[in-house]
Amino acid sequence: YVLPFKSNGSTHDPTNTHTIHNTLLLSGSLHFTSRPGVNALLRRRSPIHLGVERAKMKPEAVTLILVNLAAIMERTDEVGAALHIDPTGLGSLTLFRSVVQSSCYPLAAYLAVHHNRAHVIAVGAFLWAAATFLVAISSTFFQVAISRALNGIGLAIVIPAIQSLVADSTDDSNRGLAFGWLQLTGNLGSIIGGLCSILMASTSFMGIPGWRISFHLVGLISVIVGLLVWIFANDPHFSENNGRGKDHPRKPLWSEIKDLVKESKSVIGIQSFQIIVSQGVAGSFPWSALSFAPMWLELVGFSHEKTGFLWTLFIIASSLGGIFGGRMGDILSKRFPNSGRIVLSQISSASAVPLAAILLLVLPDNPSTTFLHGLVLFIMGFSMSWNAPATNNPIFAEIVPKKSRTSIYALDRSFESILSSFAPPVVGVLAQHVYGYKPAAKGSTDSSQIETDRENAKSLARALYAAIGFPMSLCCFIYTFLYCSYPRDRERARMHALIESEMLHLESSTSPLYEQDGQFHISEAKDFDDKDQTEVDLTYEIEDSLDFIDNDEKHLLNHQLIDSGSK
Repeated sequence: YVLPFKSNGSTHDPTNTHTIHNTLLLSGSLHFTSRPGVNALLRRRSPIHLGVERAKMKPEAVTLILVNLAAIMERTDEVGAALHIDPTGLGSLTLFRSVVQSSCYPLAAYLAVHHNRAHVIAVGAFLWAAATFLVAISSTFFQVAISRALNGIGLAIVIPAIQSLVADSTDDSNRGLAFGWLQLTGNLGSIIGGLCSILMASTSFMGIPGWRISFHLVGLISVIVGLLVWIFANDPHFSENNGRGKDHPRKPLWSEIKDLVKESKSVIGIQSFQIIVSQGVAGSFPWSALSFAPMWLELVGFSHEKTGFLWTLFIIASSLGGIFGGRMGDILSKRFPNSGRIVLSQISSASAVPLAAILLLVLPDNPSTTFLHGLVLFIMGFSMSWNAPATNNPIFAEIVPKKSRTSIYALDRSFESILSSFAPPVVGVLAQHVYGYKPAAKGSTDSSQIETDRENAKSLARALYAAIGFPMSLCCFIYTFLYCSYPRDRERARMHALIESEMLHLESSTSPLYEQDGQFHISEAKDFDDKDQTEVDLTYEIEDSLDFIDNDEKHLLNHQLIDSGSK
């Protein structure tokens, strides 16, 4: 198989019409003779095809809006912070939900591959609704834990479907910005949940605690979002035009599971995936630990209202940072395709270390410093939130074929979530058993309670910094290995995509097709500007080509130079 390809590691340019081409010769499967204009031939689109693409723009836009709306509901479960549980107990709840969530990600990959992803998202929203309603009526720690586990199942099946839909609806030039918007809408859920938990925690309505009312509201909104996604969202893999279900009959369940396992092994074997997951485990740890930040602010002495304002300011900053980071990642990836996104993430993760030290260890534990706390929280939230939209999610979409995107997002969340979910319990244990966090004694005076809160604030601040400083430093270091693996894995995925695209194009072509000596031959000719002529000669041996899919490197036998002069 001979294809135009740049061997210097730069981004492949499908419009290259140089007279000399570097080519990859793949074990005698396909002979491709390129002359000026061949790429124009392969990229030509009929008016009907262009009309279909334009017609798809509107449902794709509606789908993106609805999946972003679903992402809002993903974070609203954070109202659980209103439960009156000590740090260790609250961390255990988060750990339990995350373990269940991580164990269900293989199910998420299976559902997203074999079912309409819009319907998968809707079902997940219904599960969120059921979970939040159950939490609202729970009266024991065990009941709340069961409800949180159900919530974890919903999160597990929804998040990879949302991320793969966003990746499929964008390209390399704007994918970072799209993931930045997805991060912003998800953070809106954090704002809603955080405000509900903080502002309604000390209120009641008709004898019903405010935090229970907030759960009921979240459940109701989840049902509405699920219905909207089910009715109006569109999965391009299951559109009426491609007839996927009709053209591809369902395989036996065991065969589908084997295919899923094989695909998962292929994804796990990608070196860039291993590196990003490794840094993600370290990088997710601080974000999980920050679930204690509102508690720390209240121990410092800030009121419920000021705590809600400061934490909302931090989330808004991280939302804006996601959009900024995603856009900058797109810009830098064009100028520096092999390193732009990686450098941006190293700057982001490194900036969190000194900023967290200033916030937690330098600023005084005094509620009169609202402006200083707000300023540092805003800068910190803005600068440490670039990794996912600028680097991780766009790179995941580039290093695997399109059909494997749901699997790579599901596997990433599975590995990262189950390990980073230990952050809240670790912070709770450090605060209580290492740094001396002690709950205020019952019946203590106001002055003694304030003094206890200040001491507990210092203990919790040290524990939080331990869960932020070292993991973020490690995260920044691990990103370094991507400089070597990312260009190689990206080009390999592009080769797979190009080969698959050309084979589909040739199979559906109206060119003369005939069989000779057990081989297929396809020829096609077309004039360009009455001068250029392209001739495509294909000799495709089926048995040889099948081996390429398993390991393309075995077939990179040599490089061949083709001089394309006009006939």
